[in-house]
Order: sequence, then structure tokens, then C-alpha cells
Amino acid sequence: MLKNYVFTILFVSWVLLITALSLFSFSGMELDAGKLDIPYADKLTHLIFYMVFAILGCLFIRERTQGNWSRSVTMKYVVIMAIVYGILIEVLQYTITEDRMAEMGDVLANAIGAIAGIGFIRWYFSKERPLKWKI
Repeated sequence: MLKNYVFTILFVSWVLLITALSLFSFSGMELDAGKLDIPYADKLTHLIFYMVFAILGCLFIRERTQGNWSRSVTMKYVVIMAIVYGILIEVLQYTITEDRMAEMGDVLANAIGAIAGIGFIRWYFSKERPLKWKI
């Protein structure tokens, strides 16, 4: 029974994780990163999180529609959904959190990550791959 909902569970869990990590306050917590200093690591994190969001979002829609939505419609919908969700999270960070900042750079990194995830889906379900979009 649960195997019919694998991507639904993964996608909803991923969205909840992003929401929690984006809105949870880390002030007062000492996170020791050691001597590792990666420039723009937060933007890279945004990119990766939204790339996974887009991949799981496409697989979620494919699972729920049994592949009846075309791949291109699904990809457009997921990119729009990811960008709107990313903007919403940034607005919430600005309005309801005290120590988190909304940044346009984060929105841009989210959008680039979503587009990269769509690129992966496009490649993965390409004609050269044995996996078909329609279930």
C-alpha cells in the first residue's frame, strides 16, 4: 500500500523539512563549522534543497497522476510551484522571524536549483533512458 505513495511521502516530508529549517531560529545554538569556510555556502544549500524539491515534485505529480500529466506540463507547474514557495518562505522569514533575513539571493538560488532539478528530470526521462514518464 505505501509503495504507491513513496514519492508523495518523500515530497511532503521534504517540503516540511525545508519549511522547518527555513523558519526555525538557530540563535543561541552554537554550530561549530570548524575551519571550513565555504563562500556562499548558504546559496549552495538553497540550490541543492530546491533542486531536490523540483525532482521530488515532478516524481510526486507523476505518481499522483499516473503519468497522465505530460512531462512538460508537470515541469512547468513544479518550477512555478518551487519559485512561489521559495518567495513565500522568504516573506515569512521577513515577517514572522526575528533573526532570519529574507534575501533576493536566496530566491535566485532557489529558482536556479528548481531549474537544475527540472533539467535532471528532463535528462532522466529522455529518450535515451529506459524509464518512461507514463506509468
